[in-house]
Amino acid sequence: MDYKISRSIFDDLVKFLPKKEIALIVGPRQSGKTTVMQMLESYLMRQGVKTLFLSLDFDYDREVFNSQMSFIRRLNLEFGDNYGVVFIDEVQRLVNAGLFLKGVYDRQLPWKMVVSGSGSLELKEKIHESLTGRKRVFELMPLSFEEFFMYKTGYAYTNMWDFAAVNKNAFFDLFNEYLSWGGYPRVVLEKSAREKQMILNEIVMSYLEKDISFLLGVRRPDVFSSLMKLVAGQIGQLINYSNLSSLLDISLPIVKKYLYYAEKTFVLYRVNPFHRNIAKEIVKAPKYYFIDTGMMHFLLNRNFSMTQQERGAAIENFVFRFLKERIGEKGFSLYFWRTQSGAEVDFIVEAGDEVIPIEVKLKWKDSMALPKGLSVFINKYRPKMAYVISENVSGDRHWKNCLIKFIAIWELGKLEF
Repeated sequence: MDYKISRSIFDDLVKFLPKKEIALIVGPRQSGKTTVMQMLESYLMRQGVKTLFLSLDFDYDREVFNSQMSFIRRLNLEFGDNYGVVFIDEVQRLVNAGLFLKGVYDRQLPWKMVVSGSGSLELKEKIHESLTGRKRVFELMPLSFEEFFMYKTGYAYTNMWDFAAVNKNAFFDLFNEYLSWGGYPRVVLEKSAREKQMILNEIVMSYLEKDISFLLGVRRPDVFSSLMKLVAGQIGQLINYSNLSSLLDISLPIVKKYLYYAEKTFVLYRVNPFHRNIAKEIVKAPKYYFIDTGMMHFLLNRNFSMTQQERGAAIENFVFRFLKERIGEKGFSLYFWRTQSGAEVDFIVEAGDEVIPIEVKLKWKDSMALPKGLSVFINKYRPKMAYVISENVSGDRHWKNCLIKFIAIWELGKLEF
């Protein structure tokens, strides 16, 4: 395959170019931010727009950022009074990046800034506060399954779910590859398992050394890594902070701080419990999911072979990211539900005044009764619709005026909210 991986964020960035605000692209290390900016620069050059690409990874570019005036002088040399687009890569390396960019932006100069930074940018520089009203944030994660599918099939299909409906075996081959190796672009581009493993190792080590150790000042990246491995083995389970503290022999505040860092650097997502009756339902412990199942499996150190339990956890993690992407477009919220008595539903989508429970099962039989937690939730909240997602069963069932849709993995496009 000699074509480039197409990213859904690209069209959004093109549409935003006429706006005066700064385009701030953030995401985890190795998610493809530099590549997307290079593709955007090539697009602009084909349109006859002047561009300048600067990277704070390179010594000869850093001199430009010694002061706001030296930066402006360089842009004036390149563009004069004409419109131009300057790309700034790895801006988290710039001291006081937010204030630097704010000072340049507030001069009302005729140039557009497109800036990228790793997740540690927000933690280190408070850039979001400095640039309030002056930027729009674009998050670039490892490839979504749809981006992965489109690339792997050579962009021959316009609808992934139509393909899946008539090519289930081919769909599952791709699904299993994505589930095991994830969506980091360099991993996707490699063909051999050995090379994929080596690249994932490089990504993890780069993250620990650059974001966690160097930029955020974590003195024990080995302990941070051990924490991530423990979380990788507890996908879909309530996180017991005290237990993690004991296992790692570190304080409870440090455990919470490290997990916060993992969230802000786009490695983990936290899901909080849903409740309407705090006294009876609230469970304070959250759940965590990985943004990328390839990294999750690498940290488990299982040589990318999965037990049934691990596959179930990986599919739940996959569904989480799919839901996160889907609801992000609509501004809905995502939770899980668990009572003090142990009744649980994997995911709750809060869509305005409506709640939609979603249960994920590895395998399902038509003859099975409803999952206990789902039936308890339906009985209590009376939702109009609920979902059970598995690898193998589809169909509808009504129970207590709730339409329960059983959806197989290859039918996820049917999710409605």
